[in-house]
Amino acid sequence: MRLASYNVENLFNRAKAMNLEGWAEGRPVLERFARLNQLLGEPIYTDQDKAQMVKLLTELGLSKSDQGPFVILRQNRGSLVKRPKAGGLEIVANGRTEWVGSLELIDAPVDLEAMRNTARVMIDLQADVLAVVEAESRPALRDFNTEIIGALGGPLFRHVMLIDGNDTRGIDVGLMTAEGYPIGQLRSHVDDTAANGELIFSRDCAQFQIPLPSGKQLIVLVNHLKSKGFGSLAASAKKRLAQAERIKLIYQALVAQGEIYIAVVGDFNDTPDSAPLEPLLKGTDLKDAFVHPAFDDGGYPGTFDTCKAANKIDYLLLSPALFATVTAGGVWRKGMWPGSKPKRWEVYPQLDKKENAGSDHAAVWVDLDL
Repeated sequence: MRLASYNVENLFNRAKAMNLEGWAEGRPVLERFARLNQLLGEPIYTDQDKAQMVKLLTELGLSKSDQGPFVILRQNRGSLVKRPKAGGLEIVANGRTEWVGSLELIDAPVDLEAMRNTARVMIDLQADVLAVVEAESRPALRDFNTEIIGALGGPLFRHVMLIDGNDTRGIDVGLMTAEGYPIGQLRSHVDDTAANGELIFSRDCAQFQIPLPSGKQLIVLVNHLKSKGFGSLAASAKKRLAQAERIKLIYQALVAQGEIYIAVVGDFNDTPDSAPLEPLLKGTDLKDAFVHPAFDDGGYPGTFDTCKAANKIDYLLLSPALFATVTAGGVWRKGMWPGSKPKRWEVYPQLDKKENAGSDHAAVWVDLDL
């Protein structure tokens, strides 16, 4: 059987602020959005809170209207803000209970050819079990399977599952499996909390049980750890460390229950030598598929962007018993922009400009003799 993981970077729609030319352009918007959402959730708005809200609303382009270039403010009942005719912005609510509404990122459609290239990768992987990172929702994943993969003549995945995680941007983790690989028990870890009560996972550590045709059982933990590009580097590293420590405990609990075929997969947003990933890579017996003798990295050590060693952030970590069943493995880059001087790897003919890339991530896969 073939196990794979792929960060699709959304299927149909993606937040406009996340779909700009470079991360540096969208980062300020996302940081202001997150901070403003945090303030809006406070039970009581102090004068200091209100002043900061006005500043953030203005910076997000909401001083004159509830819709800015990247963000929309929905005031369904009651009012958060007043915009006097003389100009300016005033916070009129004194706390979260005085108005009903939300602050939302505005989505934009994913480029059509990029969408097709994402599907081409998913088809050509020929995965029996495919972990998907950064998908909008289960309906989006289901429709992408039937409408886009199906339209390109690819075999449809028989089972599609995704549960909303903790991220409001529609970048959740899910699983797609082929005929003969039903999804059994599913457990979400969205509510796992640290000692201080803070949620551990930025999205989820989705736990899937897959009964195999051989009668054996595979457990897949699909993850998307905290990114480096949002918030301070120290804070994001601390968050990834907490997430890795929690995944370690989940893995060890599964081993204690007698599970032997376990895969921890997804986009970990850090390199194998990083401190935040030490709990997984040094603190457990999990093995990175990349180090298996049968694994071919295609001449590039990374999985993201230029695929240099510093861009090795996508993983298939396997329990010892599962690692022992690996017969082949590799990195599928045909849907990634290869650069132009020179092109680094072979791509689909339809990928003739950067915006047509299926993703900035490669897909990673292993064949398992199970």
